[in-house]
Amino acid sequence: MTLEQEGYTKNLDTITLLRFLRARKFDVQLAKQMFTESEKWRSEFGGGVDNLARTFDYTEKPEVFKYYPQYYHKTDKDGRPVYVEQLGKVDLEALRKVTTDERMLQNLVTEYEKLADPRLPAASRKAGCLLETCCTIMDMKGVGLAKAGQVYGYLQRASGISQNYYPERLGKLYVINAPWGFSGVFAVVKRFLDPVTVAKIHVLGSGYKSELLAQVPKENLPKEFGGECECKGGCQLSDEGPWQDPQWARTPKRAQPVDNIPATESHTGEGVPTGTDGNPGMVQEQTGGHAAPAAQ
Repeated sequence: MTLEQEGYTKNLDTITLLRFLRARKFDVQLAKQMFTESEKWRSEFGGGVDNLARTFDYTEKPEVFKYYPQYYHKTDKDGRPVYVEQLGKVDLEALRKVTTDERMLQNLVTEYEKLADPRLPAASRKAGCLLETCCTIMDMKGVGLAKAGQVYGYLQRASGISQNYYPERLGKLYVINAPWGFSGVFAVVKRFLDPVTVAKIHVLGSGYKSELLAQVPKENLPKEFGGECECKGGCQLSDEGPWQDPQWARTPKRAQPVDNIPATESHTGEGVPTGTDGNPGMVQEQTGGHAAPAAQ
């Protein structure tokens, strides 16, 4: 029985379904289970993810980012949005005075929705090819056991949301300023990870700049990480990227009347090369073969 026959009406475009299939190595039943669990979560979290993404107002963001910066900023050399997270700056006591873990998670989900539309579609238009992933910079400067323990609960929930409900969004991950011993731990852990995932992860110490600049243009990389970008008001609050450029940006689907958006329409929107035939309904009892993964 197809998803449509089971009553699912949203997120049935080929590109979305392919992400769930890839996440479960094209095991159709596992991918179908992952998708249906995701749809259930989407209907419940924050009163419904679609509505949350339209209405969430993170008014405390400037204060939150003083103690836990997390932001998208321009693109890497492959055209992918760059996501920066500075775990070493976490100050839980200060954070709890300006926000809550639940608000932080709601912001995380809203940003994931914005990554899907408008960030990735705009980046795809500019690059001239379909982009589905981002380049992540995880700055560990200042991280110790005490700080890591402070946000363990939040990080555990955030990681669960990412893995279970937004699969296949990681293109590359640069862990910079990795503390002593981290590389050794990762060397052990990576033996248990999928080789495809391991190839995406780069664990670097304080001498990370040359390798990071090989992936992110210096004009796009914030100055504090060795680049040349100094956005007015600060890179972390600028949200600079193709999604802010009228040449590449389009109105996000969530801002359009629901009746105008077919369930099987790709999230990439107008003018984006899809790399697929656009036909939905791949997660079925029988597929008759694997569809080719979209470009990443």
